[in-house]
Amino acid sequence: MIRSDELRGIIAKRGLTQSKVARIIGITPKTFYEKMKTGVFGSDEIQIMINELKIENPIDIFFAD
Repeated sequence: MIRSDELRGIIAKRGLTQSKVARIIGITPKTFYEKMKTGVFGSDEIQIMINELKIENPIDIFFAD
């Protein structure tokens, strides 16, 4: 389960929108919002976000309890 609040904060800090991040990882904004709600992203999507958003501690965000 991801920490959606933390991920939203990083997206905002990088000056991006969730829609822009959705396009970067190759999904529609609607799908992105649903994945944020459920907390489930594919490993390839997570890797792209880690790289593109320059996330320093991905385990804290993407693999939270």
